[in-house]
Amino acid sequence: MEVESAVFVGSYPQFKGCPQDGKSEYAFIGRSNVGKSSLINMLLGRRNLARTSNTPGKTQLLNYYLINEEWYIVDLPGYGYAKVSKKKRRSWEHMIHSYFINRASMQCAIVLIDSMIKPQEADIEFINWLGTKQIPFVIVYTKTDRLKEDVRKANIERIQQALLEHWETLPQQFETSSKKGWGRKELLEFFAQVNAKISDEW
Repeated sequence: MEVESAVFVGSYPQFKGCPQDGKSEYAFIGRSNVGKSSLINMLLGRRNLARTSNTPGKTQLLNYYLINEEWYIVDLPGYGYAKVSKKKRRSWEHMIHSYFINRASMQCAIVLIDSMIKPQEADIEFINWLGTKQIPFVIVYTKTDRLKEDVRKANIERIQQALLEHWETLPQQFETSSKKGWGRKELLEFFAQVNAKISDEW
């Protein structure tokens, strides 16, 4: 797949106000500071389309990007580290959960996991929640260029083993680097395949 156009459409505080055109959506989510915005920019070939920040918790709304005038990437608030009030965090959780449960055009959750750190309870809990709601998802490991290959493989294996304590099998997984462009081709091809399958069903 070639990204011929990528346009920021808008930010929405709840799923009911999001675009109603029925186009397929792929929801990017992960712990705060996992590198969500950087990955989106890399995938779309745009340096500053998605706003990056050194401050975790900067994304606070449902941010929509229209790709090739055909489908959306949705940047959701991160979970975990963000230094916000409990009330604000509950509000974000409600927004995120409502989006995933009610948004019929959401085709797949793209769950980002930091390849540099040990398995995190927040990641495992959120992935398990997706499972209880039967929401399709894939796993994307970020920042893979920052570790030596043997260290990266060992850490990803630890993350997988932690997940397999709760799952019989894991979904499709991708290793990415926003800096090096690793995983771009594979992820775009995944989106193309899902979009093609949806078109065939129609």
